[in-house]
Amino acid sequence: MIAALLATGVSAQQKTVIFKNGFEAGNDSKKWALMYGANVVETNARTGTGALLIEQGEASVRSRISLSEQGTLELWLKTSSPATQYKINVLVATSQNSDSGWVNVGRINGSNDTAEYYAKRVSIDDPGKKFLRLDIEVINGQLWIDDLSVEKILLDTALQKNQEKVIAEVLGKLRDDKNYQVQADALRTLGKNYAAQVDVQRQYLEYANGIYSSVTLVLATSERGKMANPLGYQTFKGVVNDVRTVASPIQKARMDSMLRPLGDIATATLNIMTNGTYAAFAEPFKTIVATAFDRSSYENAGIDRKSRKFAEANGLETFKKTETFLGEIEKELNTVTALDKDLLDIQREVDKFRKDLDKHLKDSLIAGGMGRGKENYNRVMSKDEPVRAAALQEIDNYFMVQAESYQNYSSSNTEFVQFMMKATRTMEETQVFKERFNQIASSVITFYDKFDRSVAKDQNPFTNDKDRAVWESHAVKVRAYIQESKAAFAKAYM
Repeated sequence: MIAALLATGVSAQQKTVIFKNGFEAGNDSKKWALMYGANVVETNARTGTGALLIEQGEASVRSRISLSEQGTLELWLKTSSPATQYKINVLVATSQNSDSGWVNVGRINGSNDTAEYYAKRVSIDDPGKKFLRLDIEVINGQLWIDDLSVEKILLDTALQKNQEKVIAEVLGKLRDDKNYQVQADALRTLGKNYAAQVDVQRQYLEYANGIYSSVTLVLATSERGKMANPLGYQTFKGVVNDVRTVASPIQKARMDSMLRPLGDIATATLNIMTNGTYAAFAEPFKTIVATAFDRSSYENAGIDRKSRKFAEANGLETFKKTETFLGEIEKELNTVTALDKDLLDIQREVDKFRKDLDKHLKDSLIAGGMGRGKENYNRVMSKDEPVRAAALQEIDNYFMVQAESYQNYSSSNTEFVQFMMKATRTMEETQVFKERFNQIASSVITFYDKFDRSVAKDQNPFTNDKDRAVWESHAVKVRAYIQESKAAFAKAYM
């Protein structure tokens, strides 16, 4: 269900993988010049066998091969502890061997909450530079980098490149003369770029809406959460049956009341387990087990001689089994709770992104001559492509009218420059949202990675063979779902 929603929510941006490297021995490692402070190692790899290790201090690496384009850089980072901090400056240049000419195009700062790999993404809006360089500083520990790739998102890169060319040409010409024909032509070109970036905002807003809906649905229907429900496992069912054998009617009623929030043991209906449900259930349940198997209790419970013999022989063993099993359930629940927290954090960030971008889009429409009307906003956001195209054409026409006005009536460059700067400032602010979306995408793919690893075979928390088999049967379904969902997310939003 999630995968289908992700796949159909929005159209994917066209993208091309320009460069991909996992720091494996052989060809992968030969693609990098390790200037200082970094080494390729065969430990702590995210995938494959190799990773780039940076010890505490500074390091620098450069790509040896020329990249055909630049675009969105993605890399996975792992720290030796939550106290480890890192700063990565991303630079590009036209030549790999020169120490000059490198342009800083992005920065990744931070620390990781756990010793797992976290995805990071940053846009490189300088398609003319062919070589990539990472300058890295690590404090309080070690840093591993793996699975680095560069993808070109054609729409954004082309838009940015054309915008920079237009502005540079016009402002250069203005330094030389007051050529109103040049100004008018520049405004016409800028109008097309402006309309295009409005449509980019629409796309990112649709992406955010799709992700928000997907995350909300995952939180509401998480099958993963049911894997931490005791009712699904044979050990727990056995304990419940044993307690029923020796308990008094009031103890049975009390136990049934405690089990009700977990689901229906008779129909195998499982509810999603939460920390709150577990906290209200675990210790009281252990108390019922201990009490039911206490001699003073079962001798006065009105049970037959065979049941009393059973209680006498199995009380301590049943309680130990209960404690062990609930400890295993708690471990599983902690994993699920951490995943749910990550989802909630993503949901909050996406919601803020949506609200901020929604406001920016409305401001962009005003600056593009469409006014404050809700109707114009709805036309730009329309699912009907002809309606949307007509609205964007109005923005283009507005710039053409301005061009005619400056060409025929203006006697000052000041008004022209002010109009240009206002329009380009609005376009530049759109780039901020692209970076914020990259951060959201990083959080989502990191979540998928954590989710995927949480259902790996070696994460099975149970000791009883039957319980392990039940967990694995759920995990098989979840693995298939998460792979499908992850692929759909990448196709739709990255």
